[in-house]
Amino acid sequence: MIQFIVRRTVGAAVTLFLIGAATFFLFVAAPSDYASLACGKDCTPARLADIREALGLNLPLAQQFWDFMSGIVMGRDFPTGHCSAPCLGVSFYSGDMVWSTIMDRFPLTATLTVGGAAVFLIVGVGAGMIAAYRRGTYIDKVATGASMVLSSFQIYFLGPIVLTVLVYSTGWMEDPKYVPITQDPVGWFVGMSIPVCVMATIFTAQYTRMARSSMIEQLAEDSIRTAKAKGMSRRYVFFRYAWRGSLIPIVTVFSIDLSALLGGAVVTELTFSLQGIGRLAVDGAVNKDLPLTMGVMLFGAFFILVINIFTDITYAWIDPRIRLS
Repeated sequence: MIQFIVRRTVGAAVTLFLIGAATFFLFVAAPSDYASLACGKDCTPARLADIREALGLNLPLAQQFWDFMSGIVMGRDFPTGHCSAPCLGVSFYSGDMVWSTIMDRFPLTATLTVGGAAVFLIVGVGAGMIAAYRRGTYIDKVATGASMVLSSFQIYFLGPIVLTVLVYSTGWMEDPKYVPITQDPVGWFVGMSIPVCVMATIFTAQYTRMARSSMIEQLAEDSIRTAKAKGMSRRYVFFRYAWRGSLIPIVTVFSIDLSALLGGAVVTELTFSLQGIGRLAVDGAVNKDLPLTMGVMLFGAFFILVINIFTDITYAWIDPRIRLS
């Protein structure tokens, strides 16, 4: 296991380096004028020359690449000040350090991701397991029908409806907003409950159907039939053996969904006017803020690689038949 983790960590570091290199050459070495974007509309030749020198664009391309990659590990100096590692550059639009800006927005996206994942895993997987256990009964039909209906909704459609009913019409809840949990835990919970629940509702339908089908398939395995033939009770076989094997496809899809959410819950943040990583990526694209866009891309790639490592480790824990080689 330790050797596997070391190999995957080294491989992830190499992959992250290649992604950083591809990002650099995609933006910095592109035919478009990198300095003119930072200069803005009212740009003068003198100011354009100063920006080129400040950004190091007057240096050879190899030196620019070294400064960019080494800055991520060791930090970098800019005319506006020193950028500590991991240095992802300075925003053209705000003039702030990209890493600091991402860290300011990350707690909100983390709240959406972790809170939503907890809700749709507990409710979705739980409902799917119960539906499979009571297959063919009224409970199974209700759970299946509800998941089919909820799966037809989208966040940008369901979100405004919930806001209209719970916030604007009845006033039962406040308009969604983010408050740091360290400052006001109650305000944090109340302010983020609507976005978390709306986002989780869409995913809950998907995980209910997936958990049900995976469990039904698992119950048809020869090992499960053998356990029943030996006299083990249906409930014991279900909770002792079947549910664990049915988690493999769920973990696979969950790792993909979690990577996407951590990379930026764009639709949810735009729907509820929240300032998270997803909104930051959109703002960077709209403002043509290349350092900010590059920073968000690398930040998202890092989390995807970390989640993939933990997913592979989880496979071996769920099913001992899987060997990490």
